[in-house]
Amino acid sequence: MYRSLFPRDLFAELDRLQREMQQVFDQTPAIRGPGRGGYPALNVGGTPTSVEIYAFAPGMDPAAIDVNIDRGVLTIAGQRADAPPPSDAKTTLHANERFSGRFHRVVSLPDDVDTAAVTARYRDGVLHVSLQRKASAQPRRIEVQ
Repeated sequence: MYRSLFPRDLFAELDRLQREMQQVFDQTPAIRGPGRGGYPALNVGGTPTSVEIYAFAPGMDPAAIDVNIDRGVLTIAGQRADAPPPSDAKTTLHANERFSGRFHRVVSLPDDVDTAAVTARYRDGVLHVSLQRKASAQPRRIEVQ
C-alpha cells in the first residue's frame, strides 16, 4: 500500500532533506571546504614583505580570469564554462557539483601594499597573486652609532 503512495524510499528522502538543510546552516569547514564559501576558494596570507592570495579554480582558461585592483580592493572575476553534457543519450546525470557560470571575489588589501608591484600567475588550477609591501612599511634594522 505505501509503495504506491511513496514511489521512493521515504527514509532516504528524509535523510537527503536533512543533509540539504544541514548544508544551509552549517558554518564549519568540512573535508570538501567551507559549506557556504564562494568560488573560487581563496587562501589569503602574508609575509613581512608581501601579501599572498591563492584562488583555487581548476579547469579555467587564464584569459577568462580578470584580476583588478582599485582603491585598496583586489577583485578576481571571470566565467567558467559549463561542462559538456554526456554524449550518450542514455546517460543520466545524478549529481553535478562542478561550478559553472560567472564568479566574483573581493579581497580588501592592507594600506601598506604597493599596487604597482603585483604579479598574477595561473598554474595547475591555482591563481597566485603576489602583492609586494611598500619599502617604507617593511621592518628594517637601524644601526646604532
